[in-house]
Amino acid sequence: MQGDSPGPTQGHESSLGLVDVGLGLPRTARLLDKAQFQQVFEDARKSVDPYFTVLARRSAHPGARLGLAIAKKCARRAVDRNRLKRLVRESFRTERAVLPGVDLVVMCRRDAIAADNPRLAASLARHWARIRKQLCAESSSD
Repeated sequence: MQGDSPGPTQGHESSLGLVDVGLGLPRTARLLDKAQFQQVFEDARKSVDPYFTVLARRSAHPGARLGLAIAKKCARRAVDRNRLKRLVRESFRTERAVLPGVDLVVMCRRDAIAADNPRLAASLARHWARIRKQLCAESSSD
């Protein structure tokens, strides 16, 4: 029957097995223009592993904000770039509350393409923990 399958407005299952029902990132949780990205690139703490490079910079903004720099050089196919972006956004969305006052830029590395989703999610969780630790140590030394 026609009505048996969910329509596009009812949400779809993501690659993480979660159903997307429009709980995306609000505009205030994203880096939106070149100047915002440039500020992070100029003065950032870096967290690197085989899958991602995450740049973090303290911000006057009250909540954490995310910028994605998933380059064609790293992920040639659009489907690979989009998968990585979905995974990063979902991981950030779940950790955003414990990352206050920080601007982040996430860049992929070549090994990310071949890695499975759980491995990438674990990698991102380690990055978020490192960033929290670095920023806490930084603020306690001030």
